[in-house]
Amino acid sequence: MKHSRASNTRKFVRHGLRKAFAFLPRPLRFSIYRSFVDCDPNPDARLVLKIADTQEELEACFKLLHDAYVGSGFMQPDPSGLRATVYHALPTTTTLCAKFDGEVVGTISLIRQSSFGFPLQAIFDLSEIHAEKGKIAEISALAVHPRFRKSGGSILFPLMKFMYQYSTTFFDTYHLVIAVNPDRIEMYESLLFFKRLQKHAVQNYDFANGAPAIGATLNLLQAPKLFKKIYGGKPKRKNLYFYFVKTKLKNIILPTRRYFTTNDPVMTPAMLDYFFNQRTQVFAHLSNREKLLLAAIYDMPHYQAVLPSVVGFSDSQQDIRQHQRYSLKCRGVLTVDDQAMALQLVELSDDGFQAHAKGEVPLNVWASVQIQLGSDEVSTMQVMAVRGEAHGEYHYYGFKLAEPDLAWRKFVTALQLGITAKDLDNATLFLPGHQDFDATTVPDLLERSEFEDTRPGR
Repeated sequence: MKHSRASNTRKFVRHGLRKAFAFLPRPLRFSIYRSFVDCDPNPDARLVLKIADTQEELEACFKLLHDAYVGSGFMQPDPSGLRATVYHALPTTTTLCAKFDGEVVGTISLIRQSSFGFPLQAIFDLSEIHAEKGKIAEISALAVHPRFRKSGGSILFPLMKFMYQYSTTFFDTYHLVIAVNPDRIEMYESLLFFKRLQKHAVQNYDFANGAPAIGATLNLLQAPKLFKKIYGGKPKRKNLYFYFVKTKLKNIILPTRRYFTTNDPVMTPAMLDYFFNQRTQVFAHLSNREKLLLAAIYDMPHYQAVLPSVVGFSDSQQDIRQHQRYSLKCRGVLTVDDQAMALQLVELSDDGFQAHAKGEVPLNVWASVQIQLGSDEVSTMQVMAVRGEAHGEYHYYGFKLAEPDLAWRKFVTALQLGITAKDLDNATLFLPGHQDFDATTVPDLLERSEFEDTRPGR
């Protein structure tokens, strides 16, 4: 009884302080928020920040998230004790975790746009951001263990630093978007310079149990200048510019990639089945359209076996396109009539690729291209630009291949037949003729034109 009274008293005092704080001028409030910054450039060696890529790490993240959301009133308790959503099941979502002495004590997820969209798209208009250059990712599912919430950001700041570094360096993201409770929006505005998507809060956000929410966005290309302007002259432990942009934390374990892709999928069929069929009922509660979208993403037989079945035929099947599980950031050099031109590959097609170029490429002319697929992977081929369109100084072209070399074939088959990042690391396993190749998992795409001899004169 005494504990209940004390708890109610603390809540009353906090509520009163928040109301008083709200009457202060906005610049003063922001200055107070920034005064609380304490970002240690040399965190405790027991802290490790990494992608959650094992069943045990993901389960610990989902449990931590569940308890934090239930405690904040953002969800009802789930019998599983986990908060796992369909977005966590997607290969375009990456869950980051902070571990202290081997225990998961913090987590945050980055959701890249996919056929499922973003959670906050249900209530916020992102059309202005879509009109700008670059990919978008939603920050979601942030939670820190209770025993670290009052320790001056000892987990939160390293986790945010990891998120910033991963987004800018590995996730190929230009814009971050968030949906947060109105009580917390000024922290993101004052410390990280997020800008609101609209002036007023949405009063009923289904993704957070009907709690009010405010949407906001951060342009990662502009962020370093903003950080430097506000924090540039501050001491290092209060200098978020130095912390986010200049500091290299030894505690961060960045992913190693064989190829220059920008996603790090981890969900195997067993993990999907465990989290979304056995531990929770996420798959069972999907709509027919969501089930079809999921089937288009995980279109291999060994994945289809754990996905929810679709009841009846739906006309919506007609507009479900095959999902791109990986986005690319591969640089290449195109040589036409002894003139070299830089390319950046962004997407594969059935018989070629799409790429950006800063200059004009002649159409329907065979040319030589050398593509850096990964640190140690180079492909050299004959290609032809068959279509193109201009976007300002950049041009976007579709290229047709003549004959793909071995490096390209390994790359493409792994991208189209694999799911996890480990599949790419073992790309050779997907090539016909390899001793471990399993033809039962390969759809008809190996018979498509990208593997036909289309060289000029053939």
